[in-house]
Amino acid sequence: MRLVLALLAYFALVFVGGALLAPGLYCLTQWGSHHWVLWTRLAAHPFHRFLGRSLLGLAVLGMWPLLRFAGMAHWREVGFVKQKQAGMDFLRGFAIGWASLAAAALLACLFGARAWGPPASVAEIARQLGGATLTAVLVAVLEEFLFRGALFGLLRKAIPWPAALVLSSAIYALCHFIARTDWKRPVDWASGLTLLGEMIQHHPPLVPAFFTLLVVGVILALAYEQTGALFMSIGLHAGWIFWLGATRVFFHQTRSGEAFWGTDSMVDGWASLLVLSLVLVLVARHDRQPLLES
Repeated sequence: MRLVLALLAYFALVFVGGALLAPGLYCLTQWGSHHWVLWTRLAAHPFHRFLGRSLLGLAVLGMWPLLRFAGMAHWREVGFVKQKQAGMDFLRGFAIGWASLAAAALLACLFGARAWGPPASVAEIARQLGGATLTAVLVAVLEEFLFRGALFGLLRKAIPWPAALVLSSAIYALCHFIARTDWKRPVDWASGLTLLGEMIQHHPPLVPAFFTLLVVGVILALAYEQTGALFMSIGLHAGWIFWLGATRVFFHQTRSGEAFWGTDSMVDGWASLLVLSLVLVLVARHDRQPLLES
């Protein structure tokens, strides 16, 4: 019970604290832009970005005392375990993640929902793929630490691990529905709370995206549970994010608004849900056995 209460306090810190912190950071940056030239670029960012960075910053900073409270202060307690097969686990995960969304995208091309159309410039392709690679690595490491290593790890100390797997995956999925919302009004102390409410209220359609993201969370948590480390989960996550970046470079939609194929995010299409459900079956069938190993 103490751990559950600590988790609730953590979420209150992240969402309420982040919403209250964002206006102060925004106003501080606006003031600083009149005194230091280097702050001018920061001050040009819209208010919703300050709210997003405040939420993320408190999520990372608040996790450390929470993990210490739960007796998980060492890196190995959150999935960063020294293993000989760590690099191979990452590559296996990346290959599965990349191939699964590539299959969904290629099926969309086959049925005419997307078309091949890369930029004419090789330099532009390299620039965009470089950005996709950097994003994939950073987001995969951060989110796997927060959602699988920390959140799933904490929950399975309090409840049976299958329930922890589903609950942490549901939280992970719901966090993706805090939609970016522009703020056109003056910023005051309560603007962060108001904007956060609007971001939650104006979320994109839940179906099928919620179920797709839920399956994604379950796959990643299962990979962590089976291997005892985060390396395969990070590889899977990075493979998916890289492909999402790559598909925007090499493909374009020819028929928009089709629920089966979804948009460029792919998670809002039924095709991706079907493909990722097959990946879930593959992961679940290899209980504590290395994936892609003969």
